[in-house]
Formats: sequence, C-alpha cells, structure tokens
Amino acid sequence: MDLSATPETDVDQPLHWPRVRDWLQAHPQTLLDDRSLLEEVGLRPHGRNVVDFGVAALTRIEAVAEREADARRQIEAVARANFAAQTQTHVATLDLLEARSHSDLARRLDAAAQGRFGLTSAAIALEKPGGVPFGWRALEAGGVDRWLGEHGLTWLGPAFPELELFGPAAEGVASVALVRMSLNLDPDGPVRPALVAFGSPEPEGFTPNMGCELAAFLARVVERMAERWPVLQ
Repeated sequence: MDLSATPETDVDQPLHWPRVRDWLQAHPQTLLDDRSLLEEVGLRPHGRNVVDFGVAALTRIEAVAEREADARRQIEAVARANFAAQTQTHVATLDLLEARSHSDLARRLDAAAQGRFGLTSAAIALEKPGGVPFGWRALEAGGVDRWLGEHGLTWLGPAFPELELFGPAAEGVASVALVRMSLNLDPDGPVRPALVAFGSPEPEGFTPNMGCELAAFLARVVERMAERWPVLQ
C-alpha cells in the first residue's frame, strides 16, 4: 500500500506510526484483506470486519505465566537452600553440644564448617591478655575491634591475608564471615572479646549483602559452650 500517494506528503520523508495509523483507520479493509500479514503479527481474521486477537493475547498471557513460573522456581530454590542450611545448622549445633573441652569445641566447629557447609575452615579467636585454649587463635588486645569495628557485630566479605586465623587452610579461603563474641572464661576475670571466623573457598561465598543469622547462631552456641570450662593461664 502506498502511504505517500497524497499530494501534501513528501515522499522522501520516512514513515512514522501516526501517519501509518491514520492511513489504516482510513483504509481498514486493506489490512483485513491481507491475511498473511495478519497471521504474521499474530492476528486471525474471522469473516469480514472481524479480527481475532486471541492468539496475540494468548501469547502475552503465556509469556507472563512463564515469567511468573521462573520467579516461583527461583523462590522455591532459595527456600530449599535456606531450609537445607537451617537443617545443617541444627545438626552442627548438636555436634558442638557434644564437645568436652575448648580444643574439642574448636575441632568440631572446623569439622562442621567443612563437612556440613562446604567451607574451607572455621576458627575461634580470643584476645589476650590471658590464656588462650589449645586449638584457638590468639589475638592481641583490640584485635576484634580491628576487624569488626568498635561496635561491629559481624563482617562478611573478601578474605585478607593479615587475618591469619585459618592456619594452613588460609590459602584456600577466598571470603570470610566474622562474628563477635564476648567470653567470660574466668569467674574472677573480665569478659574477653573473641570471634568466630568462617572461611569459604568461593569469592562470593560471603558478601556484605548476605544475612549472617546462621553464622551468628553458631557463634552464640560456641559462646555458651566455651564458658563451661576454665582456661589455664
């Protein structure tokens, strides 16, 4: 069809939708008679002056349904992952409750991190002065504030070499989660700052936008268990 066949139209100018729309309104039968064009754009003619928009509408509905199904599958996958992580956390808690000493507690935490969560390692660190249990990491006074900030409770993000908490496993740690603890290991002594550290082999294993609830829960379990036994000076 020739949309430029009017005297006032400049044939050198490109077509624009308002002009096309005006022409179609003025010549509707031309479109209705072009069955192949209607089928190409997803429309189906039914007799004269009747066009079935069902195919096009159904296509849009199917696209919306597919997007909703994809979103639902993603939500379900996240829910399953969260449920699995919670289950593993509960089992790891039972493992920690079986600990018989500070060193056994540290060993069990490291084993749970590797075996149940696929992490590289986990460690418990305690500030000096004062005795540090065998298997724990010693931090100089102010070490916890150095990593977490004066009022920080947790930190998640890339690993940094100066952390020095994971021993030989440090080379396999790409990201870390740190959780603050306060331990009263001597009834006659002060409360001592401490932290639990988890190391992941994946750079995105721990990121700042993640929640830290499960790691914090395990840290609270470690905190309560650690206060059961005295620390030798």
